[in-house]
Amino acid sequence: MAGLVALDTTFLIDLQRERAHRRRDGPAHRFLAEDPDRELHLSATALGEFSEGFDDPDDPVLRTMRELHVLMVTDEETALVYGRITRRLRTEGRLIGTNDLWIAAASVRRAIPLVTANSQEFARIEGLEIIGYR
Repeated sequence: MAGLVALDTTFLIDLQRERAHRRRDGPAHRFLAEDPDRELHLSATALGEFSEGFDDPDDPVLRTMRELHVLMVTDEETALVYGRITRRLRTEGRLIGTNDLWIAAASVRRAIPLVTANSQEFARIEGLEIIGYR
C-alpha cells in the first residue's frame, strides 16, 4: 500500500553513498524497494543539508533529488510547530539539533512519517511518527 513519507538527511546521504558504490542492496535501496509507490517528501531543511555536499546546485544528482521529491516548504504553521516542539524539549532539557527540529516540525505539521537513521533523537518529539530503515 502506497503512503506518504518524509526523508531525513541521513536517508538521503545513505542513498547517495549506496548509488556511488553501486550497492543496490543497501538499507536505503531496500526501503525504497519495499513500496515503490510511496510518495516521497523532503523538507526544505533536509534539502539544504543534503545540498551542502554539492558545489553546483545544478549537479545531476542534486537536480534528480529535487525532482523526485515533493518539497515541504517552511510555512507559518511549520514555524509554529517548530516553536512548540523546541520549547517543550528545551524545558525538559532534551533539546536536539536545530536542523533536526525543523525537519521534524515539517513532518509533524503534515502528519507524515519521517524516515531516518536517527531514531533516538527524533523519538523525543511528541507526535512524530518515525520509520527506521537500517
